[in-house]
Amino acid sequence: MIEACEIRDIECTIEFTQGRGHATDLAREAAAKDFQRVIAVGGDGTVNEVAQGLVFSDMPMGIISRGSGNGLARHLGISLKINEALTGLFDSHILAMDTFTVNGKLSLNVSGIGFDGHIANLFAGKTKRGLLGYAKLTIQEYIQFKEFSFQLLDSKRTIDQKAFIVAIGNSSQYGNNARITPAASVCDGILHVTMLKKVPAHRADFIYAMFAGDIQNSAFCETMETSSLHIKTSSPVAYHIDGEPCGLNDSFEVKILPSTLQVLVPNKPNHLRSV
Repeated sequence: MIEACEIRDIECTIEFTQGRGHATDLAREAAAKDFQRVIAVGGDGTVNEVAQGLVFSDMPMGIISRGSGNGLARHLGISLKINEALTGLFDSHILAMDTFTVNGKLSLNVSGIGFDGHIANLFAGKTKRGLLGYAKLTIQEYIQFKEFSFQLLDSKRTIDQKAFIVAIGNSSQYGNNARITPAASVCDGILHVTMLKKVPAHRADFIYAMFAGDIQNSAFCETMETSSLHIKTSSPVAYHIDGEPCGLNDSFEVKILPSTLQVLVPNKPNHLRSV
């Protein structure tokens, strides 16, 4: 980072986080000073913390991915290769991106209730991260986790049913190109909700469909679009926000916040994707 800035005669300061929530404080401090950009270096959790300090401000946020899933970066076409991501920062434009809240907590990417929340809570305690560890944990927990009953209300409908996962997407994927809300865009003012039944273990075609961005056509999947919703579960259920564990709850208030975060997006994205 320092060398890349020096080459371009740009001054930069690097700060290391000291604990949970510190990235938010650092971002707020930077926004109050004369800095022109704040760059989040880390995974979706770190990006979320930095965004908490910049949301509703005019300070643009850049992303250099160093996490295990990197869902938002992938969606925005930001390279996972450090040198390419750095180059993209200096050849980028500012996108006024939507964010949303779940029970008042900021989310940028995908938040979920049910099995994905359960895995996020367990995965947080693991010392070994990465796709392989995540896949192993998912397989171990899949059989015993049950569908849960919920009621979903928005301005147009009431839904009473059971699900294995209720995923709420501002962008298209959890990370690693697993597209749980494939039609989502971060700048359309809409949340994309995927209600997923428990898929039989032998249905490997469903996994393929998720990575191919085609799960909305599955019989196990129901989707909807909304700007706000309330979900009530019959008992407390695990949930996560942008992959970060949030424990259990039985009531979820979700609301879109259109164009509330300024994000640097490369002019030459790493893949062809409409944000």
